[in-house]
Amino acid sequence: MRTTYMAKPGEIEHKWYLIDAAGIPLGRLASVTATVLRGKNKTTYTPNVDCGDHVIIINAAQVALTGHKAKNKMHYHHTQYIGGIKQESFGMLRDEKPDKLIEQSVKGMLPHGTLGRKIAKKLHVYAGADHQQAAQQPEVLDINHLI
Repeated sequence: MRTTYMAKPGEIEHKWYLIDAAGIPLGRLASVTATVLRGKNKTTYTPNVDCGDHVIIINAAQVALTGHKAKNKMHYHHTQYIGGIKQESFGMLRDEKPDKLIEQSVKGMLPHGTLGRKIAKKLHVYAGADHQQAAQQPEVLDINHLI
């Protein structure tokens, strides 16, 4: 009788990947990043174990927003005070806090629980071309070939 392979946390090897976000649509970038963070691209994927890899995203300020999303799509947050709802367009958010825009897009595609919060910590987003994880020697991941 054959059994299904279930990965154990100690057996998993976590790699580091580098993604250049310049000119890539936000949704496509977020979905590929979430897949790599969860480990769904591996043959040893197990839903209840963190088997994903670390992802570094550079040039977040140059991510593409297709259509009229830059001015029409809004990002809302609440300050927890009465009447404290705040809104800003995706274009303004991309210009002011591009790392926050990508982090929230990817976070929405991850599981909403303790495992999802643990996986989200493996995402590192930088607005420019410089990053602090050079010592990990990340592999360059070309998104255009994964889709």
